[in-house]
Parts: sequence; C-alpha cells; structure tokens
Amino acid sequence: MKGFGIHAMVWSTKWDHEGAERAIAGAAGCGQDYIEIPLIDIPTVDAKHSRALLEKHKIGAACSLVLPEHAWASIRPDAAIEHLTAALDKASEIGAVALTGVTFGGTNERTGFPPTEREYDNLTRALGAAARHAKTLGLQFGIEAVNRYESHLINSAQQAVDMVERIGLDNVFVHLDTFHMNMEEKGLANGIIAARDHLKYMHMSESDRGTPGFGNIAWDEIFAALAAIGFKGLLTLESFVTMQAEMAGSISTWRPVARDRDEVLDKGVAFLRNKADQYGIF
Repeated sequence: MKGFGIHAMVWSTKWDHEGAERAIAGAAGCGQDYIEIPLIDIPTVDAKHSRALLEKHKIGAACSLVLPEHAWASIRPDAAIEHLTAALDKASEIGAVALTGVTFGGTNERTGFPPTEREYDNLTRALGAAARHAKTLGLQFGIEAVNRYESHLINSAQQAVDMVERIGLDNVFVHLDTFHMNMEEKGLANGIIAARDHLKYMHMSESDRGTPGFGNIAWDEIFAALAAIGFKGLLTLESFVTMQAEMAGSISTWRPVARDRDEVLDKGVAFLRNKADQYGIF
C-alpha cells in the first residue's frame, strides 16, 4: 500500500457499473497507483465487475466507508461488527488492500458531551473484531480521525493512535486527512509526527475540500513532516467536486468546492505530485 491514490467521488458518488467504469478509467488515466472506492451501499456493489476493471486498468484499490447510524460502534457495537464484516468481505472480493475511513462511526455523530470510557470500550470491541476479520482476509484496517463537527469520538492524530494501540493488532493503521487536521492539530506536522509509527494513509484534501494547492492548507509543512518520518504509505487526493444533493448534509457541503472536475485533476494531481517530488516522498 504505497504511492498515489485518488478518491472515486472525484468522478462519481454512485458505485454502480457506470460510476465504477468512469472512476477507475479516470484514475488510471491520471497515472494514479490506487483508487479509493466508497462502500456506501455494500449489497449493490458488484465486486466481480470492479475487480475486472481494476485488473484491466492495472490499478490498485482501497475501500472506505462511514458507518450508518444503525451501526454506530459507540452505541451499537454488534451492529458495527456486522456492517464492517460485510464491508471487509466486499473489499476482499474487489481485490482491495484495505478498508479505511470513519470505521468507528458516523459524520453526524455527536452526543454533546466528551466521549465516555464506555463508548471507547464499545469502539475497541467492534474495531478489534473487524480488524481480526480483516487479518483473516489479508486486509489492512484503517481508522480516520475526523473533525469535532462530524464526530465527538476520534478527532486528532493522537486519539487515532490511542485507538490503534488499544486494539493492538499489526494490521490496524492511522488514517489522517489534511482537511480535518487543519482544524484539530496543534500544527499539521505535529499530527503527522504523533502518528508516525502507525501512519499509512493520508487524505490530501484542501481546506475547502476543493483543489489541493488552492486553499489554506500548509502543504510544505505537511510534506516536510512526511519526509521527516519516512512516510511509505498512500497519499490520496480527496475532493468533493462531484457531490449529490442528498449527501451534502453529512459533510456540510452547500456550494461547489471547485470550478469542475478538470480543475481538480489538472491542477490538484500535478500539485501533489510536484510537492512529493520536491520533498523526496517515494
């Protein structure tokens, strides 16, 4: 799991045959090593079709998700285990190397209070069971820290590290996202350094979730820190330039984040690759 990736939602929010064909061909055409496939509606994903496309275009995949409310691990750990198990099975059928994302809960999950030890116990039980199942499938399992407005549970790199170490399995990793880090870390480099022993996946997302390099993210700080820790994971461009209206509420995206997809691909991909070359990443 190493190199450059891109989130499928740059092309499509639906992982049907048409969306998969457009996204996988697009990612391969941009010279990416991986595509991130969102498992929003697990039963409808045609794994054989996706796997054939990946093999045709000679590109790898990682899968991601956000848990639906009925499977939030903090309060319904058994339902979370069931949902994550189904997602891991699907990811394995697709030929992905990992399942990552907000594997512990939702993006509108807030109690109005700090997280409790009981909630963390439930997360540990659910994520531990999922990670053990992932291990039997030969999959890596990621935990993505997200900002306080989306979840009250895991917001910082250190909190993600604490959960990874609490689970204690070698196939569990930290997934950081520059959009969330920009709000939560006391210095972007500090978050990367805190996660260095477990960091395998980065969402490279601009401050407005638009085109990387055309917002407020301190990209030189990010890349310098990645170089300093000898990062050897996956750098994935994430932009919500393609967004269905019914999904806007989950991440509070109320207006276009970029001119169009071509702007994100032409400028954003080149920007990230140039920065990686500048700092000797990979």
